Amino acid sequence: MGGGNSPSGQTKTVVVLGVAYGGTKATQVLAAGLPDDWRLIVIDRNSHSNHVYVMPRFAVLPGHEYKSFIPYTNVFLDGENKKSNHIVLKTTVKAIRPNHITISEAFPELGIPCTDIAFDYAIYALGAHLPAPLDLWGKDPRDTLKPGNEKVWTYNGLKSEGMAWLQERQKVIEASPTVLVVGGGALGIQFATDIKAVHPEKKVTLLHSRKQLLPRFDQAMHDEIRKTMELQDIELILGERLDLSTTDENQKVVNAQGQRIVRTEKGRELAADLLLLCTGQKPNTQMLEAMDPATINPTNGLAYVQRTMQVTTAPPVESLAADLEASVSVSETASSSKAVNAPYTYSNIFAVGDVADAFGAIPAGHTAYYQGIVAANNIVKLVTKPGEKLEEYTPGEPAIKVSLGLTKGVYQVEGNVGTKDDGVPDLHAGAIWSLFGIKVEKDEDMFP
Repeated sequence: MGGGNSPSGQTKTVVVLGVAYGGTKATQVLAAGLPDDWRLIVIDRNSHSNHVYVMPRFAVLPGHEYKSFIPYTNVFLDGENKKSNHIVLKTTVKAIRPNHITISEAFPELGIPCTDIAFDYAIYALGAHLPAPLDLWGKDPRDTLKPGNEKVWTYNGLKSEGMAWLQERQKVIEASPTVLVVGGGALGIQFATDIKAVHPEKKVTLLHSRKQLLPRFDQAMHDEIRKTMELQDIELILGERLDLSTTDENQKVVNAQGQRIVRTEKGRELAADLLLLCTGQKPNTQMLEAMDPATINPTNGLAYVQRTMQVTTAPPVESLAADLEASVSVSETASSSKAVNAPYTYSNIFAVGDVADAFGAIPAGHTAYYQGIVAANNIVKLVTKPGEKLEEYTPGEPAIKVSLGLTKGVYQVEGNVGTKDDGVPDLHAGAIWSLFGIKVEKDEDMFP
């Protein structure tokens, strides 16, 4: 497998797979930089982008659901001057090969007569499979309520369906006197603190397998979060991993009060009316793996990339040195060696965001955004200035902001940790809409 296949040079087509934070920015760079006779096809299974950073809040707090789902109506930033060869397809990508993709349906009215689309370049930005509490494509959002839901739940990636999904989750949370949140990452922390802020009468427990919350960040982040949770009367259990076998629906155990009983690997039993598993985010790299298994890092499921964000079948030399340096001492020369193109680099396929094994970069929207810029700029260079040196990506220091209830937040930026108390209920959701070409001056601008 493998082989650094060259583009055909005949289709003059670039495809972007996935239109979230990274895919959107890449799309805009490509739309502005590609020659007029090139076709740009952008594909997502949703009619909109899911603004995942506000979704935990809106799964708890009613009235803001519509702000989570941003339509792709101006994703090319072309306003009234739309180009007929710039297309957004709402469909599912079924497979990728070195020079073509397969989608679930044809669009003959858009000049796509069959389910195969040939491309010269592709950006693979399909993100990660979200944990169950935010997985709109997963289980019925009502399934944790008592029996009685007769209508079959369907979800096809429409904004109206996403809004309804969040509203159903609000009902589930409101109807649950006790909540067990599993996972001390940003998602679990936000769910626990938001639920307690909106429903202070509820008993909320957060279980985390490590001793430190947000372990990739400074200890001061953990200390601030823990202090806030103590003030909110959230029970925090650290250093214990949930025994996942006790979450098996086929072997569900409930107590006399109808609460779900689960157990940690240390044997501690926990009872709750609602279980939120905020762990297990998995990169959506299965199609790259099907194309060529050697492109995937078996330890984390991420796609190997060069600094240019081109997919490769072997990790760059510097990544190997960094891995080695973590366990033994290596020479300064080895640890700082530059990445070189591996023999099996797919020079026309780029991976960005949560699918990319990008030199220690954290999975985050801002990370995907900057990787998308690098990938798109490099495609424009390959098309318009072949032979010119490509851009290379270097991750910045880990940065994060996590809400701790409706107004408080904790952040780490450039190694500095701090708190703010100026939060608003909707987390300024409208601010991100401009990235997708939609100007928001009032809430009504985000209505369906």
